Amino acid sequence: MSRGRSDESPKKRLVASVCGVAFFLGFLYVFQGSIFGSQNSPTIEYGKSLKRLGASYLGADDDADNKQQDASTSLVQGDAVGEDIIPKSFPVCDDRHSELIPCLDRHLIYQLRLKLDLSLMEHYERHCPPAERRFNCLIPPPPGYKVPIKWPQSREEVWKLNIPHTHLAQEKSDQNWMVVKGEKIFFPGGGTHFHKGADKYIAAIANMLNFSNNNLNNEGRLRTVLDVGCGVASFGGYLLASDIIAMSLAPNDVHQNQIQFALERGIPAYLGVLGTKRLPYPSRSFELAHCSRCRIDWLQRDGILLLELDRVLRPGGYFAYSSPEAYAQDEEDLRIWREMSALVGRMCWRIASKKNQTVIWQKPLTNDCYMEREPGTRPPLCQSDEDPDAVWGVNMEICITPYSEHDHKAQGSELAPWPSRLTSPPPRLADLGYSNEIFEKDTELWQKRVENYWNLMGSKISSNTVRNVMDMKANMGSFAAALKDKDVWVMNVVSHQGPSTLRIVFDRGLIGSTHDWCEAFSTYPRTYDLLHAWTVFSDIQAKECSPQDLLLEMDRLVRPTGFIIIRDKQPVIDFVKKYLTALHWEEVATSDSSSDSEQDGNEVVFIVQKKLWLTSGSLRGAAE
Repeated sequence: MSRGRSDESPKKRLVASVCGVAFFLGFLYVFQGSIFGSQNSPTIEYGKSLKRLGASYLGADDDADNKQQDASTSLVQGDAVGEDIIPKSFPVCDDRHSELIPCLDRHLIYQLRLKLDLSLMEHYERHCPPAERRFNCLIPPPPGYKVPIKWPQSREEVWKLNIPHTHLAQEKSDQNWMVVKGEKIFFPGGGTHFHKGADKYIAAIANMLNFSNNNLNNEGRLRTVLDVGCGVASFGGYLLASDIIAMSLAPNDVHQNQIQFALERGIPAYLGVLGTKRLPYPSRSFELAHCSRCRIDWLQRDGILLLELDRVLRPGGYFAYSSPEAYAQDEEDLRIWREMSALVGRMCWRIASKKNQTVIWQKPLTNDCYMEREPGTRPPLCQSDEDPDAVWGVNMEICITPYSEHDHKAQGSELAPWPSRLTSPPPRLADLGYSNEIFEKDTELWQKRVENYWNLMGSKISSNTVRNVMDMKANMGSFAAALKDKDVWVMNVVSHQGPSTLRIVFDRGLIGSTHDWCEAFSTYPRTYDLLHAWTVFSDIQAKECSPQDLLLEMDRLVRPTGFIIIRDKQPVIDFVKKYLTALHWEEVATSDSSSDSEQDGNEVVFIVQKKLWLTSGSLRGAAE
């Protein structure tokens, strides 16, 4: 027996040695940059050997997952020079992560064994991975990915391979959500409630409110809309023609790609849910909230979800509700209608119009009705010390947000009609201690800066190059205001720490979201054509968050061939430049701030463009 084992040992050692050498050579090949091919090639291919990075995230046991994470914790492979690392490459995530949303990932919820109340939609709320479970790898595009179709054509059609999910076309085939034809997906403009087109439905709502010319913008007085349970956002897409901008909101649920389709079409949208946390918008942000068969139980928890809508609606704002409860005569729908009518009545909403299958309620302009309610009426008014603009990670409350004394006396928002609203100092500036002069100077400053940005990009950019834009540190929204003559929309992001200027952004007729850049944003990969990062890296470094993680998140957000404008101090720019090769970003321009600003002379403008790269699987998909 011992002789037999001895005879096998050399063979085993030989096999082990050969495998070891092969593995070592493969490792060198992958991580020494040779996988990237020619730097001059417009499309770069990543080989098969990288495809399993991150695969354990989808369901391996914890020990295997931890080993995988340990292996990828080192962000990049490169040459060490003292304490500096000159990175050559980032690993590439497994192809199955091509649509990864780190803080809205149900696989993570399962792995962390989070105990969530599904009836309250907690599983659709943000749950971010701890540092040891983050993916330090590049998100690959899906097989066959193409540069997206340009706006406005994209409103009607997108490449099927960019979002290879056609189940909605089959499931909603009778409602004109979307139609698959050849290599494209087309959007006829229908919805669950408006099969004949969103444009006709929008005109019908305007007619119900007696707005002139059946135009829902009401001569510029109705500008910002929240569309809850938006589907593929055709409602919001068709509102744009009326100079109305909608925040189309939906969770990553059974229709999980609806927001992805909206953004691919070039329509403003955000992944979110009416669950237990406040929406990431300040109070009094929208003139209209809309729900068309959005499948939300508005009566649950003493009407807490309707109260959240009430918080974000402006004085005199509307809630347009199209649902069977508004017109059906069966016993259950009648019960829901009676209870819902009683609830909104206690909230002091009144019916502005009711016709066919749609009812439109209106919120009061003042506190008068609240003060006239019987003692003990529910829902109660919120306590005076509760901040209605504190939203990041804040639980919803079962209470009505009353108006301040100033707003009560004003009997309305006092906002100028659009487009004057964009450049008129809003009344809520005073809440932040800002003067009209500060606002006007900020607007003028960013107008100069944006003009300089476009000059720096030069021939790289044309009238339809950019559609979806994100300002990662929007302050008062002046960057977005400077883009008013371009056919773009801007997601204005404001930190949850510091002045809550997002209310000013909304008061200018723009949209945005509260966020913390130490975490991933609630959107799909390859969402934005342009990111603008003004001192964002300096801010997160001050909070001791990882700038490398932020680089990877920005790469996840920006589309291939998209642009990133970084405006920050010179050491930040030097840091980012080290990672250009690893990220496959290409420098477009560098400039100090003296050319566009009398302030912040130590800031440098650095503009890069993301290259289009594909995995071997993507190339196969493109060829098929």
